[in-house]
Amino acid sequence: MEQSYQAVIVGTGVAGLFCALHLPRHWPVLLITKSDLESSDSFLAQGGICMLRDEADYASYFEDTMKAGHYENRAESVELMIRGSQSVIRTLERFGVDFAREADGSFRFTREGAHSRPRILFHQDITGQEITSKLLAEAKRRPNLTLLEYTSMVDLLVENGQCAGILAQYADGSLHPIRAEYTILASGGIGGRYVHSTNFPHLTGDALDIAARYGIRLEHLDYVQFHPTTLYSTKPGRRFLISESVRGEGAVLYNHNMERFVNELLPRDLVTAAIRKEMEREKVPFVWLSMAPIPKEDILSHFPNIYRHCLEEGYDVTRQCIPVVPAQHYFMGGIWVDRDSKTSMDRLFAVGETSCNGVHGANRLASNSLLESLVFARRAANAITSSVQKERTSA
Repeated sequence: MEQSYQAVIVGTGVAGLFCALHLPRHWPVLLITKSDLESSDSFLAQGGICMLRDEADYASYFEDTMKAGHYENRAESVELMIRGSQSVIRTLERFGVDFAREADGSFRFTREGAHSRPRILFHQDITGQEITSKLLAEAKRRPNLTLLEYTSMVDLLVENGQCAGILAQYADGSLHPIRAEYTILASGGIGGRYVHSTNFPHLTGDALDIAARYGIRLEHLDYVQFHPTTLYSTKPGRRFLISESVRGEGAVLYNHNMERFVNELLPRDLVTAAIRKEMEREKVPFVWLSMAPIPKEDILSHFPNIYRHCLEEGYDVTRQCIPVVPAQHYFMGGIWVDRDSKTSMDRLFAVGETSCNGVHGANRLASNSLLESLVFARRAANAITSSVQKERTSA
């Protein structure tokens, strides 16, 4: 049975949800997700979300992003992201997102690797969960939004070179065409293609394969980021991330002789390379991360989830080093999009990790992912709304 919507969004992470929440409230919009609603990588983000603190921070924030990306970033996209950060944070607060505060009520900022100053807002060490859960709660309150779990996109509907919706596979295996005036791909990254990844295993880059079949422009498919510090384990499955904020707050890396071997605040790709080199030199499967420089009360208040998970694995981070190893973490490439998240196919948009708008260049700066997803998801919603208004005016 064919269904019809004003827009269909493939993915229910922060990008898909934020896009849906910025579309007109009277539009019928369908959001689908391959698994359950809470199994998106957006829920897993620990460190935080960047925000331009003030005008004096702009030049250094821009340079930090460009430098981390090896200057292969699209400068226009970086500027759009940074300039859009403060309004995005205000919107998140209206949706009930709670960020850490100082005693005087002002935002409390933390710092991560390759940032020249603290500019990262956070909620303990579960910032992604805090943001995504509040967006999801708001989406569930909107009567125009329909959310379907365990539903996969298996193909696009294409007519006269334009996207006309998707072919969806439901949980029972049945296939159904879903027609839509606009289609937004927000289906996440490619971690499921790797043995060791911080991503959910069902995130396998399906949208990229489908886009390639139709000749939709892709970009930088080799730009894959490995996070330097995930908890070492011999168990199969997703790797537990040890947030970069931990190193930003003072944690240090040691080899097996308990010697520091790298500046822990370098960009992720450089720290990862240094860890791998040290592992090869010592012929060991991991290095050590020590949180000893961080006061215990700060560990318990800022990193309670990391503390609890490591304790379950047998490590008390307030007293012991923990074994860490790099793992696939983030995809900087994807489906090419312009400044408004439009793909090379008419009426098809892409947002979040599925897309490549050039913000991250060859290596993502810490805590830019949530911000980039939100800024460009909103731009997609605004562009779609504007296009519909123009079509109706000219009709």
